[in-house]
This record gives sequence, C-alpha cells and structure tokens, in this order.
Amino acid sequence: MAIQYQFNKTSLQTLEKDLKMRQRTLPTLQSKETALRLEVKKAKAEIQALDEEVNRRIKDYDQMIALWGEFDTSLIHVDDVRMSVKKIAGVRVPMLDEVVYTTKAFNIFSSPKWFVDGFEQLKAIADVGIRQEFVRRKVDLLEYARKKTTQKVNLFEKVQIPGYQDAIRKIKRFMEDEENLSKSSQKIVKGKRERQAAEAARKEALL
Repeated sequence: MAIQYQFNKTSLQTLEKDLKMRQRTLPTLQSKETALRLEVKKAKAEIQALDEEVNRRIKDYDQMIALWGEFDTSLIHVDDVRMSVKKIAGVRVPMLDEVVYTTKAFNIFSSPKWFVDGFEQLKAIADVGIRQEFVRRKVDLLEYARKKTTQKVNLFEKVQIPGYQDAIRKIKRFMEDEENLSKSSQKIVKGKRERQAAEAARKEALL
C-alpha cells in the first residue's frame, strides 16, 4: 500500500510520528519472531521424540500381537481429555493435563496374567498418541503466529520504514526548495523595489 502524504508541514509531522512508532515497534516484533522460531523448533523436537516413543511402544505391542486376540478391548476406553491453555511467546496454545480412562472390572483369576500389564500398555500408547495431537496443534499455532510476525517484520523493515523515510525526505526537499524559491523571489522583489526607488530618486534629483 502506497504511503499517502501531502507536501506540507502537517503531513510531515504525521509521517514522522508514524515512522517513530514503527521504529519503536520493530525491535519488539523481531524479538517475538526469534522467540517463536525457538518455540517452534522445541515443539518440533518434542514431536520427533513422541514419534520415536510411539514407534517403540507399537513395536512392543506387535511383539504381543498373538496375545492381544485374547484381550477384551471394551474393558477400557478414554472417558475424558483434560486440558488447559498456556501462553507461549504471546500465543495461546492448548496443553494436555490428563487423560481420564474408564475401565471395567474383570476377574483377575480367570483372565490371563498379562491383562493388568495390557491395561497399562494401552494407556501408555493412548497417552502418547493424544499428547502428539496436542503438540502438533501447538506447532501449527506457533508456526502460524511466527509467519504472521515475520510478515509484519518484513513489512516494517523492508517496506514501510524505508517508504516513510523516503516520503519524509521528499517533503523536506520540497519544502526546502519552496523556501529557497520564496527567498529568491523576495530578493528579486526587493532588488526591483530598490532599483525603482533609486530610479525615482535620480529623477527627482534631476528636477
């Protein structure tokens, strides 16, 4: 968007005020961008660690695949996912607090011995999978905020601040030229009046 201005003092003062505001805001935006980049990097590393954990747990699950045919999956299900919201680098992101499970009672004596461990293993896999989704959402929100902040930094740094500086220079140059022209005109008028006065005085002296 082109900067609108007029070649006068009021427009100059407005542009100077807008320029100072952007120059003061830019370092804050740059700091926010740096913080967001760091948080995105940390969140992506967290996802990678969770991916590795999921793969490890699935591998453990696969090793017991023959036994899982005996397991009654209706004995356990996710009842609730409790979450909170946290601000990271000024961005509100959802945080997983707890996964609540509902389990049905079963006869320990008539069920395979490994059922108790099976419950814990299923909970662990579900916990990691749900946590993955929260971290992915966090990455999406932080990445979006970082992109928007980077766009604003570039807008201020590469477009608006140079644009305002250029407009201010043009107005000042115009006003200087106008002042110089006015002074030159005044000198011409003054010189003309002095010559006229001298000519009138000479004529009067001749009389």
